Amino acid sequence: MKDQHSSSALGSRADVAAGGGRNTRNTGPGRLLIAVYAVFAISASARAGYQILTKFSEAPLAYLLSAFAALVYVVATVSLAKAGSTWFKVSVAAVLVELVGVLVVGALSVFDPVAFPHETVWSLFGRGYGFIPLLLPVLGLVWLYRRRPSQGQTAP
Repeated sequence: MKDQHSSSALGSRADVAAGGGRNTRNTGPGRLLIAVYAVFAISASARAGYQILTKFSEAPLAYLLSAFAALVYVVATVSLAKAGSTWFKVSVAAVLVELVGVLVVGALSVFDPVAFPHETVWSLFGRGYGFIPLLLPVLGLVWLYRRRPSQGQTAP
């Protein structure tokens, strides 16, 4: 049930209704972080969708990895914007998967370029995107660490 009287002290009504108190992950620099994730979610989804629909047979691994990256960016975007400790945990998981993906795919694309005849979002550590895919999960993890829920907070 919504506690409308305490919403001014704790944050928005949606945050209170979610049971997570005030969501500080989507304020200040967090808004910019969420916006960058949203841009990557949209661009990676569009790129992967186009590549899979038009030239999948040319580089199926690369295009499927781009689609996976797009899914990770969507999950990260949504979870960073949502309140509550459960969404916090989803955010941490998504950003960690993203970091591992960038590092693994980046390394594989350097050491085995034959396996990646076409670039993915994470190829060469995100070189095609100005290395933002390499920097973004690091910034995301720092932000999440600084905005982790208090010990007394419960999941919605």
